[in-house]
Amino acid sequence: MSQFFQIHIETPQTRLIKQAADVIRSGGVVAYPTDCGYSLGCRLSDKNAQDRIRAIRRLDDKHNFTLVCRDLSEISTYARFDNRLYRLLKNNTPGPYTFIFSATSEVPRRLMHPKRKTIGIRIPKNNIVSALLEELGEPIMSVSLILPGETDPMTDPYDIRDTLEHALDLVIDGGFCGMQPTTVVKMDADSVDVIRVGAGDPSPFE
Repeated sequence: MSQFFQIHIETPQTRLIKQAADVIRSGGVVAYPTDCGYSLGCRLSDKNAQDRIRAIRRLDDKHNFTLVCRDLSEISTYARFDNRLYRLLKNNTPGPYTFIFSATSEVPRRLMHPKRKTIGIRIPKNNIVSALLEELGEPIMSVSLILPGETDPMTDPYDIRDTLEHALDLVIDGGFCGMQPTTVVKMDADSVDVIRVGAGDPSPFE
């Protein structure tokens, strides 16, 4: 049976944020709000929790997870980019984007694209996520909360609890946070390419 925290989107309660971070640290799988729907997340180093997320989503081992980071300095630990790309990131984060980078050696091999050695990175514009990442002190390994057979992410935390209460350790109710997916941008030293247009304005990257 999952716990259910109602956390204020503007001023997240410190006590609940600390408890949520403890759930992740102890191997828990959580459903949490972002700026583009709800996501499933767990600790970066926790393979068992990652496997639980794969089971909920029925994902094979080729599906890429995203690292949800708190700021640009944290991104630089896991992704390779130059000053030009840094400026683009600085001007467009936090926001509804997923960036695909060449991964550094800090990224566990099981999270990388097996052939291209890339990793997806996000810095969502959501106060709950920001507070949770600050308390946790490391990225959250995440995928969008899209149930098998569906194309849209889940948007109602009460529906999430009712559907997945036995599969999750915690559901964070952050209210409705949209259902449009992120805009996906692939960034490397040679080019910047918009892979998918979603909630984020693609024009800065075109």
